[in-house]
Amino acid sequence: MKHLKFLLPIVALTLILVSSCEGDDSSQDNFIPARDRAEENIDSTFEVERYLTTHFYNYEEFENPPAGFDFKIRFDTIADANADKIPLIQHPNIHFKMVQDRVNEDVSYKLYYLKVIEGSGDQPSFPDIVRINYEGTYVVDEEGINGNKLFDSSVTPIQFDLTSIVNGLQDALTEFKAATGFMSNDDGTVSYEGYGVGAVFMQSGLGYYVNPPPGSAVAIPVYSQLIFTFQLFETEIGDQDFDGVPSVLEDVNGNGLEEDDDTDSDNRSNYVDPDDDGDGRPTEDEIEINEDGTITFPDTDGDGVVDYLDSDS
Repeated sequence: MKHLKFLLPIVALTLILVSSCEGDDSSQDNFIPARDRAEENIDSTFEVERYLTTHFYNYEEFENPPAGFDFKIRFDTIADANADKIPLIQHPNIHFKMVQDRVNEDVSYKLYYLKVIEGSGDQPSFPDIVRINYEGTYVVDEEGINGNKLFDSSVTPIQFDLTSIVNGLQDALTEFKAATGFMSNDDGTVSYEGYGVGAVFMQSGLGYYVNPPPGSAVAIPVYSQLIFTFQLFETEIGDQDFDGVPSVLEDVNGNGLEEDDDTDSDNRSNYVDPDDDGDGRPTEDEIEINEDGTITFPDTDGDGVVDYLDSDS
């Protein structure tokens, strides 16, 4: 892959990637009772798969990049001159994973993602910090053919906390790798190489559901299926509560979700709780950070529970 240059500083257009899955109540003036999430999953998956069946991406440009190609994914409808293109759902670069709903643990989504270029650098975990370029659209139905409408995009790479963006994008980005490195150029641009390029097609339950972000220049309908294309440039380990424990290690139950680990039951998930066991001693005082950057987790009373998770240690 060729180098790709971007101007600094980092900016974005509207920054409405933040997650809106915490509740089921609509924030719009005209209250809309939320649909059953399991039933909505069926309908939204049908809509996503219909889009994947009727659209293709610019795979030929990626296979033989033209001069000046920006390595961005673009979609179009399979029709007329494009009637012989490979549908997304049949392309070898399309994959899916089963993802748990954050509100109803009995609901799981078939999350489709397009891995055009995996990337060659570090791979982010679900609570890490990333720097990406992205474009967000929602699926619409125009004259009986699925299309998608732009609602947000970045101008140059921007940094995001993966725990603060829509769940579907968070779940997809962990399947890619960042760039192998970057170089600052004399003209004020930055060049990246070996970065991941992909897209994700998410059901409304992994997006905004009935809580589309307010203040957007484009009004996103409730229950919209979202599509994000992205280029993953950088990743770094997340420690959202600055307690010295990487947030990925605060996933005590090991299910890959940051929201449902709360050792001291204080309604603060471990990854944002600087005193995980609620014993009055900050977590950072109950661990040992070694000179080489590794962490030692003492178990003072020898009960098999490390001190920072043990309220009676």
